Order: sequence, then C-alpha cells, then structure tokens
Amino acid sequence: MRGIMIQLQTKFSRQVDEHNVLPEYPRPSLVRTSYLNLNGRWECAFSKTPEIPLSFDLSILVPFSPECQLSGVSRQLKPGEYLWYRRTIPLAKPQQDKRILLHFGAADQTAEVFVNLQEGDNELIVRIQDESNTSWHARGKQSLKPGGMFYTAQSGLWQTVWMEIVPVNYIEQIFYHTDYDQGLVHLKVLTQHSAPVECVISGKDMEPVCINGMTNSELIVSLPDFHPWTPEDPFLYLVSLKSSADRVSSYFAMRKCDIQTAPDGTQRFFLNNKPYFQAGVLDQGYWPEGLYTPPSDAAVERELSEVKALGYNLLRKHAKIEPQRWYYHCDRLGLVVWQDMVNGGSRYNLWFVTYLTNVLQPLVRRLPDAEPLWGLLSRGKASSRETYRKELQATVEALRCHPCIGCWVPFNEGWGQFDAAGAVQAIRTLDDTRLVDEASGWYDQGGGDVCSIHNYFYPLHVKPGKRTVALSEYGGIAWPMPGHEAPGKTYGYGTAKSRADLTARCKKLQLGTVLPQLKKGLSALVYTQLTDVEDEVNGLFTYDRAEIKPDANAVRSVNAALAAEFAKVTR
Repeated sequence: MRGIMIQLQTKFSRQVDEHNVLPEYPRPSLVRTSYLNLNGRWECAFSKTPEIPLSFDLSILVPFSPECQLSGVSRQLKPGEYLWYRRTIPLAKPQQDKRILLHFGAADQTAEVFVNLQEGDNELIVRIQDESNTSWHARGKQSLKPGGMFYTAQSGLWQTVWMEIVPVNYIEQIFYHTDYDQGLVHLKVLTQHSAPVECVISGKDMEPVCINGMTNSELIVSLPDFHPWTPEDPFLYLVSLKSSADRVSSYFAMRKCDIQTAPDGTQRFFLNNKPYFQAGVLDQGYWPEGLYTPPSDAAVERELSEVKALGYNLLRKHAKIEPQRWYYHCDRLGLVVWQDMVNGGSRYNLWFVTYLTNVLQPLVRRLPDAEPLWGLLSRGKASSRETYRKELQATVEALRCHPCIGCWVPFNEGWGQFDAAGAVQAIRTLDDTRLVDEASGWYDQGGGDVCSIHNYFYPLHVKPGKRTVALSEYGGIAWPMPGHEAPGKTYGYGTAKSRADLTARCKKLQLGTVLPQLKKGLSALVYTQLTDVEDEVNGLFTYDRAEIKPDANAVRSVNAALAAEFAKVTR
C-alpha cells in the first residue's frame, strides 16, 4: 500500500516513511549541494529470462532488498532468476555545461542499468542477478541455506540510489595522505582534466588555511599545531574545495596507525606514537528488518554510540562493506575500524577450513601458500582470484578516505584465501597509512603486521614476536534471551543459562584468561560479537537491538580494567 508508515518496535530503530527513506546525503566525504534522492517505491518484477518483462507486478521499497521485511516483497531471488526494478525520473532540461551522475550505492550481486537521461520523464530500469553462495562471487556471510554462522542471502539494491548535477570537469575523488610526524597533509583532487583548485581547511579554534593549486597534482598543507584524532577525541578537519564550476566539502583527520616497540620490549599497536589498546567487537552488519540495510541513519548512529558507551573503541567489520555514512559516524564518534574484505570463492570445504584446522592447530595453519592449498580454500579458478584482486583494490580506494579505518583484513579463516603475501603488498601499494592483518584466524603465512588469533576452544597462550598480537575473535558465548530467541537452532560457543550466568562467564573470560596475556604482548581484542544474528545468539545485544544481554556496568568495568592493565604493562 502506498503511504503506509512502518513502525518498528525496537530500541534502535525508527519509523520508516516510504516517502523519505534514508534521506541523508550518502557520501559525507565528498558533498555537493545538488542532490536528488531516488529511494522510495519502485516497480518490481521477477523473471526467468533476461528480456525486460511486459509487466512489473510488484512494488518494492528501495533500498531494501526483496528478501527483507522492509522491502514489502519478502521473496528470495534465486540463482538463474532476474530481479527487475523500474521507476520514472522527471528531469528539467540539462544545461549544456552540466552533466547528471546516477549513483547506486550497492547492488547484490550484479546489476545492469537501462536509462536515457533527457528532458522530461525518464524511465530507469535495473536488472539484477544474484548467484549468492552457489558461485565464486563475493558474498560475505550470505547463504541460500542459512544457519549457524551463515545468514539469510539477500539481493538487489541495498544502498541509496541518488543523482547529482555536476559540471563536465567535476571533482571525482579526493585523496588524503597525512604525515603525522611532519605535521603535513598531502592532498590530491582528481578531475578528468587538470584545472585550478582552491582549498580551504578549517577546524575549531583555528584560522582557516587556504591553498591554491591544480587538480591531479599534489597539494601539501602544513599544520604545525594540528589537533590529533583519537577515539577519545575524534577531531575532524573540514575541507572546502572549488574547482571551475564545482564546489564540494569534505573532511580528514590527523592520526598515525603503526606498530612500534613498546617500553616493555614487545610489538604493540601505536596510535599517534603512543601504545594504544584496542578493545572491540565483531560486527556482522545485519538488521532483522532490513538484512544488509539499516532501517535509518539514526539507528546506525545510536548503535555506534552504544558501543562507545560500553567502553569499546574498535569494531571489526566482518565480511561486509557498509554504506559510507556508517564509516562517517565512526569517524566523528571515534571508533577504530578493522575492515574485512568481503570473502568469496567456490563452496567452502568446512571440513578442512574449520574442523580439521581447529583439531590440528598449529600444523595445518602454516601450510604453504601455493595452488594446492588455494583449491582447498575455494580459490582454484584463476577468474575467481582475479575478481578478488579487483574487489580488494576497489574496497581500499572507496574507503581509504575514512580516518576511522586502522587495519585492513584481506582474508578470514581461509574463506577464499590465496596468495596472502600478494594481497598484503597490493594493500600497501594502495594505502601505506594503515596496518594489515594478513590472515585473520588461521592459514597465517607470517606476513602483514598482526599475528591474528581466533580462540574459542583452547587455552589461550600469547607469545611475543616480530608482529603485534591480536585476539581477533574470541568469546561468542550464547544466550537465547527469553523473548528474543533465534527462529531456528541456537548457535554459539558455549551457552549461558541466564543474564547473570552470561555476565559471570564474560567476566571470567576477560579478567581470568585474557587480561594476563596483555603483559605477554596481546594488544587488541575483538569479542564475538556485537549483536545476535538469526540463529547465532552470541551477541552483546539482541538481534532487534532492544536489550543488552550481559550487565552493561559489568561490561564497562571489565573494559576499564583491561585498558588499565595494558597501560600498566606498556608504561
């Protein structure tokens, strides 16, 4: 029905008005005043053939995938099928020196767009195909047969669709490289043809700094008394750019992420040349009403604020790329992000990558990184490997503008892993200002910056080495909270009987097992996980975000104790 208001009865969600769906400007790192949001009701159809259907018999609320509640469709796009979208866009006569950009934030898995932008009414049609986990394409945790640690597959348009009017030679991208030690920011504004550009940098309690130069050439700005970015003080510099007829606003931060030798002689994470303890949670980025798509920007902001309020400063974004506004909120609220590449590859040999590896640690973890192993890790096809390389480059180029990102994670637990050293080198070539966790969990080849441990079943032993040590997955204690139980089987790593039991188990794990390892070189923690997701009920919050499951004061107290111990051993 048109005009309906969908009321979501959860703590973090708000009403979704189909005439004003996710209206916020979707790209805070490069903002223009010209903006037309195309979210809302579109016509929709499913078909078995690639020809445009004669009729569009369904209605879908963009940008929610057809599989989710908020779309109004609740139907799975299956392999071999086509999902169609259609809507009309009224346009005024474009000026001769202007052009129109049409943006699709995200489409799962492949999309083809049919459009003819001209004066008057324009018909926009999108055709989607999604093979989900039946192919080697990137899919993250999606599965057509969800259960356990794999979740409902989704398809179609799942981020904001929008348009903007730009001059012919418009600003396409802004690249920042901050030199913390020298107090410099290297800035490059990219346009199709070089043109004069004026840059103004401003911030609280400072005189604006103005510099003129040319696009496609490096501009170097000195900030001798700069204000550093930290999670405790997430200071952002504002940037205004003018080139020809194009004007945009942006931002950056002065911060430095690296590994250094701490006073205790171990390799530690450093932030701005000081040992910095990173304590966070694994974030799957699934929502009960919208799957990959949050119901509102306010829901995202509130969730991230709750993470901060519990004493965490880190989120590991697991096997998913979020909308740009998610990273923007992490930038301004102060959360370090470890960004996973979205995993893909052919069907996973779970008997090998999960069960055998856990039984035979550490023997299997250090198998040679060569083609026989690639086949076992579901990357036997050269085309699959080449697609991953392109996706890795696109991910880094899309997200490196966000100061919150502190570490790139190219592979997780062997899912589609191959040539780990090559992935690390590719990332360093694209972005040498962040750390790299080469292989989170296992199949570690000894490269990158992090010795990354997943530990759910065995005694925890940390040994200092040439790299810093992170416990990048652990915990995962399940509790199906009454009134918030999973729809299927309960999944987790050990099950608590009550809130009190869950709280006690978490405290014992954190203070009795994890805290003593800090003096041995442990520098970062990623608890599994932020929220329940479908069958997996091991979150700190319920899936609907209505309740926190352990005692909140106990969580804050434990995080404070861990931070204090880290400060003590690295003093």
